[in-house]
Amino acid sequence: MIDLRSDTVTQPTPAMRDAMARAEVGDDVYGEDPTVNRLEELAADMLGKDAALFVSSGTMGNLIALLTHCARGDEIIVGNQAHIFVAEQGGASVLGGIAMYPLQNQPDGTMRLDDIRNAIRTDDVHYPRTRLICLENTHMRLNGAPLSVEYHEQVREIADAHRLEIHTDGARIFNAAVALNVNVKEIARFSDSVQFCLSKGLAAPIGSMLVGARDFIHEARRARKLIGGGTRQAGIIAAAGIVALETRIERLAQDHANAKYLAEQLADVPGIELDPSSIQTNMVIFDLAPNGIPAHELARRVQAQGVLLQPRGAYKLRAATHYGVTRADVDTALQAIRAALAE
Repeated sequence: MIDLRSDTVTQPTPAMRDAMARAEVGDDVYGEDPTVNRLEELAADMLGKDAALFVSSGTMGNLIALLTHCARGDEIIVGNQAHIFVAEQGGASVLGGIAMYPLQNQPDGTMRLDDIRNAIRTDDVHYPRTRLICLENTHMRLNGAPLSVEYHEQVREIADAHRLEIHTDGARIFNAAVALNVNVKEIARFSDSVQFCLSKGLAAPIGSMLVGARDFIHEARRARKLIGGGTRQAGIIAAAGIVALETRIERLAQDHANAKYLAEQLADVPGIELDPSSIQTNMVIFDLAPNGIPAHELARRVQAQGVLLQPRGAYKLRAATHYGVTRADVDTALQAIRAALAE
């Protein structure tokens, strides 16, 4: 199977499996796992933050960040297409009593600066307190769009003017850094906290990192334990994360190139609507002609030919490139899609 559903389907590399087998471990809840400690130090250093926390998933990392930044009754400003708002079961509200103020995301993944300014509450007993602005980089639901360093700086200026904090869901922040050709620290420095995943394009089998100030991470560790995220001999999986950060970042450019090629070819296929210029990282989201073949039916047809796509709506699908997908695989997928549409 050529699996284009997501970059979460990546398999750990042989180097990761070897590191996991040899990992030195201890009890991470006690802070005694040397491999986890090394991973946390590496992650904090790479993003230019004081400290880091190893968590099981990106959703857990985001939830812990929001629980740490906000008290019950506080409000966050977040995009209406953001993973935090759309795809995390409203965890911040369900578990943290945190209100969400969703703003329209633009096609490039941003929220309009004036919309952010206008969403900040005045000090009024009728309103929740605005506490946090949440960004997503890259923006998964909007073709993996990378948010520019300049945009992060502009949002930081708004946050500082209103004494707010910023959390960035950077599940694929290294994809953003590679696409923008900047050091990841340049993106992260404008956020008080950043969550990023090891288990997507970086190919580790499990895990995400939450980075921020030392006091913030100290409190975040308590929140992790609260929601059942404390682990014991976690060095076995942290070892793969170290390999991911040390060896798997630069090659993300190959995934971006394959996604761009896929988009350019798909744009010429009758029945598909797609602007290839919008593809800058490893996500290709494309539309089918309205009232034509539905997305689930196209996915079924190409699966029969050995290709997996992810339906994202009645006439919308996603294809994600990753290190398990070669240029030859992309050509095979294109052939399957063309044949399925011609049936």
